Amino acid sequence: MCIVISVVDDLPKIAIWDPDEVSILVARGTATGELMREVAAILTIDLGAPASVDDRFVCFCGALVELPGELTALVAVDSSWEPV
Repeated sequence: MCIVISVVDDLPKIAIWDPDEVSILVARGTATGELMREVAAILTIDLGAPASVDDRFVCFCGALVELPGELTALVAVDSSWEPV
């Protein structure tokens, strides 16, 4: 099963891995660059996924990880982050 990224309110950290839902939860309102670096670190360091492809994340199974629409729009206008 591929990883899903979800934006949530009131998260105690910028991003966390939720193994029960096979998802990465990210805090709404976090600076885009910081948030994307945290997601990249969870995917590559914690879960052993390959490095990002261009500006897209890759699941540990090799499939591309889709960003929720809310993040897609933010990433499109914020070039301050660089993929791992």
